Amino acid sequence: MKRQILEGNGKYVKVLAPGTVANLVCGFDILGLCLNAPNDMMEVQLLDKKEIIIRSADGYPLPTDPAQNTAGAPLIEMIEEVEGNIGFEVIIHKKIKPGSGIGSSAASAAGAVVAANHLLGNIFSKEDLVRFAMFGEKVATGVKHADNIAPGIYGGVTLIRSIFPLDIVVIPAPPLHVTVVHPQIEVKTKDARQILRKEVLLKDAIKQWGNIAGLVAGFIKNDLDLIGRSLEDVIIEPVRSILIPGFDEIKSRCKQAGALGGGISGSGPSLFMLSKDEATAKAVEQEMKDVYNKIGLDYHTHVTTINMEGVKVLKSEKFRV
Repeated sequence: MKRQILEGNGKYVKVLAPGTVANLVCGFDILGLCLNAPNDMMEVQLLDKKEIIIRSADGYPLPTDPAQNTAGAPLIEMIEEVEGNIGFEVIIHKKIKPGSGIGSSAASAAGAVVAANHLLGNIFSKEDLVRFAMFGEKVATGVKHADNIAPGIYGGVTLIRSIFPLDIVVIPAPPLHVTVVHPQIEVKTKDARQILRKEVLLKDAIKQWGNIAGLVAGFIKNDLDLIGRSLEDVIIEPVRSILIPGFDEIKSRCKQAGALGGGISGSGPSLFMLSKDEATAKAVEQEMKDVYNKIGLDYHTHVTTINMEGVKVLKSEKFRV
């Protein structure tokens, strides 16, 4: 049954769509956390016709065909479940570079559905929004996965217990600091998935399950030592790390500088490290910079914290601007 639009929250909304870190080392496709930086900014207007319009605010070459756009595809699915002729115009200020490994496609998808739902009077649940937004990830990677989408919509740290049916668990987490380095190379998620082994040894699977359970327990118990011990991947990271220059040296030096641990953010090439405080997180950032300065590879860094809110509404207007 289609949803009826409620009173709604106006004709225009501006939202901040956050970057995310997926996998969290051992939790391939099932764990993710939301970052306070970087963010995309998105403007969405409600239309009185069944149409999705995609625009780039800063000239970044985004697909304008909504079916091929990570923000547009979820909205196509959403309006099919709403009564009446409605549509949306989406203006995207793209700050999270596609192929960065910090949830660029998920930011667009999550930002679009949260903004649209706000304009419709919040008629859909967060789980519904994740379901819609996964169509954006399918456009980007060919696969419906929610490890970036869920934290972007729910905030904090999330566990995707199941995709079909969708089952999302929000995990309480200590106030950790996150350091991210984005070397200026591109690793496409599709390519990074294709190089993975199709089969794993049982002994490796058992070790991985232990690390996933330990990491979740560490978050819940606020046990930093357990978190650090559990940030280990014996299945995905050994394969994908070969795509990222300086990976082993960065990981080793960051842990020596006091990081709890970390690894590849999503499919890469960004790397992330978790730290107990800001001073340690900044020391970790310096280690990352030193390695890439030595290699001679351009990079961007972010020292931030876990975003507990997800996509944030910045401005809402009753009338179209």
